[in-house]
Amino acid sequence: MSATMEPSLSSREALENQHEKLVREEIEIFRAKAQSFLAGEISENDFRPFRLKHGIYGQRQPGVQMVRCKIPGGLFTARQAEQLGRIADEFGGGRGHITTRQNMQYHFVPLAQVPDVMHLLADVGLTNREACYNTVRNVTACPWAGVAADEVFDVRPYAQRVAYALLRKDLTQNLPRKFKICFDGCAHRDCIQGAINDVGLRAVIRDGRRGFRMVIAGGLGPLPTEAQLLEEFVPEEDLIHKIEAIIRVFNEYGNRKNKNTARFKFVMRGRGLDWVREQIDKAYAEILAGGGIELPDMVPEGFGGYQGSPLPLGDGDLLPVLNPSAPSDPAYDRWLETNITPQKQTGYAAVTVTVEQGNLTGDQFRGLAQLARTAGDGTLRTTVNQNIVLTFVPLARLPRVYAALQQLGLGSAGANQIDNVLTCPGSYSCNLGLTKTMNLGAALQEAVRGFDDPAIRRLAIKASGCPNACGHHWIGDIGFFGNARKIEGREVPYYQMLLGGGYDAQGIMRFGLAIQSIPARFAPEAVRRVLNHFLAHRVPGESFRDYVVRHKVETFRALTGDLAKPAELFPELYQDWGDTDPYSLQLGRGECAV
Repeated sequence: MSATMEPSLSSREALENQHEKLVREEIEIFRAKAQSFLAGEISENDFRPFRLKHGIYGQRQPGVQMVRCKIPGGLFTARQAEQLGRIADEFGGGRGHITTRQNMQYHFVPLAQVPDVMHLLADVGLTNREACYNTVRNVTACPWAGVAADEVFDVRPYAQRVAYALLRKDLTQNLPRKFKICFDGCAHRDCIQGAINDVGLRAVIRDGRRGFRMVIAGGLGPLPTEAQLLEEFVPEEDLIHKIEAIIRVFNEYGNRKNKNTARFKFVMRGRGLDWVREQIDKAYAEILAGGGIELPDMVPEGFGGYQGSPLPLGDGDLLPVLNPSAPSDPAYDRWLETNITPQKQTGYAAVTVTVEQGNLTGDQFRGLAQLARTAGDGTLRTTVNQNIVLTFVPLARLPRVYAALQQLGLGSAGANQIDNVLTCPGSYSCNLGLTKTMNLGAALQEAVRGFDDPAIRRLAIKASGCPNACGHHWIGDIGFFGNARKIEGREVPYYQMLLGGGYDAQGIMRFGLAIQSIPARFAPEAVRRVLNHFLAHRVPGESFRDYVVRHKVETFRALTGDLAKPAELFPELYQDWGDTDPYSLQLGRGECAV
């Protein structure tokens, strides 16, 4: 069924009722299971897989959980944003965190309160079902879908439908490892990083028919792998079954004995593209002959914020503003340059809201909801770079929107530029985190603020608290991932520095070159040295990656060698960013690969 067909009202009501009943029953089953665990009636080993299938991670802190809310396609409504703000205030310590898969996460939630959070999410059509574990994770989509000037077609309804079709199916609930899918509708750019997904889909029109170019078996982690081309064109009506065929092959041949090599990319690396394609073709033929996953005629309201009938545009009743900025304000002018994207719809702009470290307070959620409702189209979009996008903002309202964002503490310019640093939470909450990445991100942000050269402003810094790459360190122009070493018998937080990741001139994903590990306290200085060297030794028109490759790893090792092995020791060297106590390597049981 085409993603553009509309069901009858009665069938939609039946679906909504059935979906609501199922979700609420699941939540109460979770509550009963959690109570049994808290009472000591079931073991942690028995409870953990069940908990993870509901999107609930353990934290390094005992007794509390991380709750991950899926946002299919990264799109949610103003009403949902208000509810996310309420959850942040009542259960999440005052904030929510945007992830690099367009999810929303809350930390430090006591297990006994988790079912209440689940019900609050369900009240507005959001869910945490299969947000973790060895399942199909949140399906991501281009944040410019529906508004980009170079868009082939709007991929949002397809992302929503695929996400719903693959949820809570026997095939997808216990895969060898997690499975990631993304959609991109833009013709000449990769907005959603298809090369690092298990299935990356790009909108294509061939002979008047809609379809998708499909790449498969990409991923990051300690061993990054770029996705490979499977099909130049998959017609829209074949899409879900083609994805199902890929998942069947992964389910059968993924390594269930070693979770460290269980991702689909390892099937591709071990067997080769020709063999994988042959198995996918066989699985697809079996689906056509014997039937596969039931194709949904519709998706429950609120499952992803996409609306078949667009919401009405805002009425202009913005947040109270005492002194709206005038266009002559230099800060406002820079915000216009870096955070505003004209839409294909004349007279409207998409506003990128720069969210530091991806963290939003309850008041910021509510303020953004009001802006989306009164100045935009009532929806918000999360991005893989941990920002928020508001769409359908009339150009005439931009000064007042800017002033309102300033009042919310969200008016910073520089979206997707070098000081818009991307990080994972690291050891702030994660069992596998070695370092406090968000604190490093703040320090790096300060270190690069003074660089105003356009070529440097375009660079991206990405950091992870361990080698697992939740912070996408492999694909940053400058990347870091946490590790630890000992100096004179004492533990010191370190970061491995990488340079030159991202896309090359041909649009091919390239992974950063490993330079060397540097104490956490010296990472900002290492970045300053590299940037100053780039300014002094680049050639006209040279990209940062080409500059890195030309100068070779040895140049940058020599440039930062005194930092890697410091001759002078001082107390802060033995502290992680944001800490006053000496660093101590502490790891819990990782749950990414249970």
